[in-house]
Amino acid sequence: MSAGLSRRGLLAGAAGAVAGAGLAGTAYASAAPGPYAKSPGVPPGTPPVLVTEQASKRLLVLDPRRRVWDPAADPAVVRWQFSPLGDPRYRDLRPEVSWVYPCEAKVRVHRKRALVLTTASFGFVAAVEYPTGRRYWGAALGPGDDLFNPHSAELLPDGNVAVACSTGALVRVYAASLGPDATRYAEDRLKGAHGLHWDRGRRVLWAIGDDELVAYAVGGTSARPTLARSLAVPLPVAVPGRTAGGHDLFPVAGRPGRLWVTTNASVFQYDKRHGTFVRDYAGSESIGRASVKAVGNDPRTGQVLSTVPEKGLEETWWTTKVDVHRPAAAYTLVNGGIYKARWWLPR
Repeated sequence: MSAGLSRRGLLAGAAGAVAGAGLAGTAYASAAPGPYAKSPGVPPGTPPVLVTEQASKRLLVLDPRRRVWDPAADPAVVRWQFSPLGDPRYRDLRPEVSWVYPCEAKVRVHRKRALVLTTASFGFVAAVEYPTGRRYWGAALGPGDDLFNPHSAELLPDGNVAVACSTGALVRVYAASLGPDATRYAEDRLKGAHGLHWDRGRRVLWAIGDDELVAYAVGGTSARPTLARSLAVPLPVAVPGRTAGGHDLFPVAGRPGRLWVTTNASVFQYDKRHGTFVRDYAGSESIGRASVKAVGNDPRTGQVLSTVPEKGLEETWWTTKVDVHRPAAAYTLVNGGIYKARWWLPR
């Protein structure tokens, strides 16, 4: 989704339809991987795929052995799913109006617990315990509107949660370590804030906006965090005078000195040591294209996945496909409306 795209009031009343579709409060793990054989050409050890599925307003972890995912015909392709609709643990966040266009999902580990960080454009943001769906922390920023548009979230080592709000043009660090409904936060302005990543080695919070990649020093205490810029680097611009349109920000697995960075024009890797954006990575000729919403690599198999919008769907930013590179392939979600996809690699 574009940060400047107004969806104010667009789906008023639509959440009720989903809540009645049998998804309310669902967070489960599949007990078995399914009775079928894998599709040809899927490398052994390929991890599951985590997607933000906006058509049905769910997060899905999908079986990597099947190139076509059809949950209606083969429910076992869904290894896990989450929706806060109808779930009393999230009632105060008003998911019927805030859980619209889920746009981020990433898995992190905190004190031996897997947490899925998720956001939705109309205000919902949470850290969800896997596989129970229990709420580690959550908030609603302007529910029912895209005034803030939380677009990404990240878990910090002390248990606090950072949130990037694209329309709101800000980065926040919430004192989530205080409890599931903690509201205290530190804040900084960042135009078009779209992506976040905690850098364990450098102990900084990276954030990407419309025009720059920023590193933040997170200070203070867990109960009273502070946020201060320590570095800002202009993003590559395809056309002079135009906005770069920074979008996804994700670690390059297996190369701690690099970050995946997507812009309106292409996909780069940021070399932290030299402070440069490069396209010297394997597979750049197919990966490095315009409007990539999510990108990430699996260090074990070498595969890279990415998502780009597909024409002819209900929303211009949706796709039914998750592209795979090295080797070239694709997953298809029948009747899907995918925004982002990630390899299921808890870290």
